[in-house]
Amino acid sequence: MPSIGDLANDIARSLYEFRIPVAVASIVGAVLLVIVAWRLGWFASARRHPGRSGIVLAMALVVGAPLTWYLASPIFIRTALIEPAPVVAAPVVAAAPTPTPSPTPPATEAPTTGPDATPGPTPISTPPPTPEPTTFQATTLSSGSFTGTDDFHFGNGTASIIETSPGRYHIRLEDFSVRNGPDLFVYLSPSADGYAKGALEVGKLKATDGSFGYDLPAGTDPSTFRSAIIWCKQFSHLFAVAPFAG
Repeated sequence: MPSIGDLANDIARSLYEFRIPVAVASIVGAVLLVIVAWRLGWFASARRHPGRSGIVLAMALVVGAPLTWYLASPIFIRTALIEPAPVVAAPVVAAAPTPTPSPTPPATEAPTTGPDATPGPTPISTPPPTPEPTTFQATTLSSGSFTGTDDFHFGNGTASIIETSPGRYHIRLEDFSVRNGPDLFVYLSPSADGYAKGALEVGKLKATDGSFGYDLPAGTDPSTFRSAIIWCKQFSHLFAVAPFAG
């Protein structure tokens, strides 16, 4: 049997899913209510009892205004953010090998043939070569283009998983734009079609437009994911998906 919390989430999800028809129906209902109230003389009664009327109006505003703002504000609110590309790991320099001393041969007398004999050349030791630094090259492992889930929920730009250092990964959203919404997060999903069991929550969406990214948690295996998605946690709704092409 579903809990009260599950029922509340289902109702909220349905309200968001059908928010435009609900908004139109609410406006029509409000107009009809005003007409009925005027014909029944409710406005005249409200003028005779201003205290009670004010309390009812205040309660309606307390409940209706936040809900209306939460559902409707994402339609026209936009944010933008441009972050620099991820920093590549510094060059790795291999440690110079410690030279092993070779045994010194016993000294021998140089042969002489006379008082003016010249000694032989003294051997010169050659220092070990200096190791060249090994520079790690950042590699794009997976990349895909965003598309929205319907005509209202649009999505543009690309998502790329980049290996910035050995075993460390970063997801970069480039030239990104998405329909705003409540409680949006970036996820990596094991399905190319959208949210699925085992999806990794990367972080809260930083902006609706721009180029920015997130460092993935240590130990993340990027090969297990098939897409990057924009997911509304509050209403369990998919806004945009970028299937990885490899």
